[in-house]
Amino acid sequence: MSLAQGRPIRVLVVDDSAFVRQALARMLGNEADIQVVGLAIDGQDGVEKTAALRPDVVTLDIQMPRMGGLEALKRIMAESPVPVLLLSSLTREGAGVTLQGLELGAIDFVDKSRVQGNMNLLNLAEEVKAKVRALAGIPPHLPSAGPAPLAPVRAPRRAPHAPQSDVVVIGTSTGGPPALQAIIPRLPEDLSAAVLVVQHMPVGFTRSLAERLDARSEVRVREAQDGETVEPGTVLVAPAGNHMKLRRKGHVVRIVLDDEPRASLHRPSIDVLMVSAARAYGNRALGVVLTGMGADGVEGLRAIHEAGGRTLAESEETCIIYGMPKAAVEAGVVDRSVPLTRMAEEILLAV
Repeated sequence: MSLAQGRPIRVLVVDDSAFVRQALARMLGNEADIQVVGLAIDGQDGVEKTAALRPDVVTLDIQMPRMGGLEALKRIMAESPVPVLLLSSLTREGAGVTLQGLELGAIDFVDKSRVQGNMNLLNLAEEVKAKVRALAGIPPHLPSAGPAPLAPVRAPRRAPHAPQSDVVVIGTSTGGPPALQAIIPRLPEDLSAAVLVVQHMPVGFTRSLAERLDARSEVRVREAQDGETVEPGTVLVAPAGNHMKLRRKGHVVRIVLDDEPRASLHRPSIDVLMVSAARAYGNRALGVVLTGMGADGVEGLRAIHEAGGRTLAESEETCIIYGMPKAAVEAGVVDRSVPLTRMAEEILLAV
């Protein structure tokens, strides 16, 4: 689905702060390709105006009186589905609520707490505009299984005589949290490989992501710590703000967290982790790239591919944003494209 050529992106802003509403309206309305078609003062108003105005994108504050953002999101997805960009303030509780919003159907979020108070909201202008443009035309992500745990896969682990992968590196960006929820809870407790995850996310959100995955999974899931050993049956999520790398010494592989290379567009970087996995594990590494914008993961998959390991990408029909997988496929570094609904089974065939 795409917008009609030449037509501006129609945006509805939902926020209980008059200052934020006006700031977002000016920020977005000054762009030739974006038109703010309405302002809503709370969740109830947002639900009604979404139905009446049929915008291309809704920006939705999470904390509002009368009807909060999550309840409004549920109503919007049920009654007038549309791509939603959440505006979130980071606290430990707020990070979990934001991730819940992504599971309920929001496609992406902007962390408002990175600026000190609403007066500095314009510092987020480029991020907000870029994400509004990215979301426009994307079919809304309708939650399917909801928060109920998925049964782990009990299929045969791998084909006879197939080389075994000792580590699975999964990289994802926009749309990643619900995609990970469709994979990690389906892995069995006795998984014979370690799983390492890079999710592009602001600092402070990856711990909540790991905790939410752990609560629904048989495998152990936690945010990675510098120096810890990589072990089978454990899923380690790279903490936002650091690159995650692997260092092998004999039979032991440990996690290294640092900020090099500083010039990397993303920290953590999928490429950085996958390249180190190719060095540490050679042909016993499996690289997986899921939904997301950009091209992070292409060079990482290339390194795994050239080391003799295997590479998978989420196929277009299940991607929220077919950016990173498409870039990898076009670069010729993907062995197989697999729909999200089959990805857990495909991983188990390799380990």
